[in-house]
Amino acid sequence: MGTPVQLDSVIVITGNETRLEENYFQIVKEGYHLFPLDTSLIVKRMEDDEIVGTGVINKLEWSEGKTTIIYRLTALKTIN
Repeated sequence: MGTPVQLDSVIVITGNETRLEENYFQIVKEGYHLFPLDTSLIVKRMEDDEIVGTGVINKLEWSEGKTTIIYRLTALKTIN
């Protein structure tokens, strides 16, 4: 039996991001998600919200039914 995987092209943060250092953040998502690495992606707070910036995912890890991504925020459109 296969494992369901969701392909994403937008980083949706939903307020669950953790700042690691400077412009680097970590997000843990339920389920297995696949993102392009080392490519500029749109960052949104919620799926239907406006764009808040752009980011580049540097690391993606699948473990125990969760996806952990580490991304660098490369441009910020708004802080509110």
